[in-house]
Amino acid sequence: MSPSLIAELLLLGTITGFLAGLLGVGGGMMQVPFMTIILTMRGVPNALAVKMAIATSMATILFTSMSSVRAHHGRGAVRWDLVRTLAPGIVAGGLIAGAGIFAIVKGTALALFFALFVGFSATQMLLDRKPAASRQMPGTAGSLGAGGAIGLISGLVGAGGAFISVPFMTWCNVPIRNAVGTSAALGFPIALANTVGYVFSGWDVQGGPVGSLGYLWLPGLAVVASASVLTAPFGARTAHTMDVAKLKRFFAFMLYGLAAYMLSRAF
Repeated sequence: MSPSLIAELLLLGTITGFLAGLLGVGGGMMQVPFMTIILTMRGVPNALAVKMAIATSMATILFTSMSSVRAHHGRGAVRWDLVRTLAPGIVAGGLIAGAGIFAIVKGTALALFFALFVGFSATQMLLDRKPAASRQMPGTAGSLGAGGAIGLISGLVGAGGAFISVPFMTWCNVPIRNAVGTSAALGFPIALANTVGYVFSGWDVQGGPVGSLGYLWLPGLAVVASASVLTAPFGARTAHTMDVAKLKRFFAFMLYGLAAYMLSRAF
């Protein structure tokens, strides 16, 4: 890897790791578009670059989730009871996405889905709708279904699921800081299930860069993860000391720009 490529990946990992801790997002919303650019600039076909960016982004969450959840747990922000009820569905949905649907759907279609999903997520962040006071988390069956949807959609866009799980939990009247901390903990089973699926479904894929394993780009994963693990705890600590709502509005507008870029890749 050239020094310039390492520098690009370190910067990407630094920013996405901080956001993973701050907002409970796995960093995939930013990481996928920029990693797609990095891969296509190095000769990877566009459709494959999108898939590899999604898969590699998801794999970094294995590391950032452990780093950020430690910081959130230290402040009592993780609802482990919710992690236990949502995780089984998340693993099932992640395996279906990573090992099945991901290999069948074309990269251009995934880019389109990613763009639409990011645009929807940005809009939800801007609206910041308040839940009804009486609404609570669902029972076992409802949590299994919600977890399955989170795992499935996360696997198709390469994100840690926070853009679904955080609004879902706050909609069910879980306090925002608990929702962010719990989402960070849920990132690990999401990433594990999907990463296993990406390796399995992309085992015979040709045309990837040196160091590829299935749809994973291992050198890129190593550099980005090493930086993001260091910055995720800073983001988690910042989440407990600042007005995250203002930052979310800024982040939402940035997501619109990234969604527009991925939309251009889809067409």
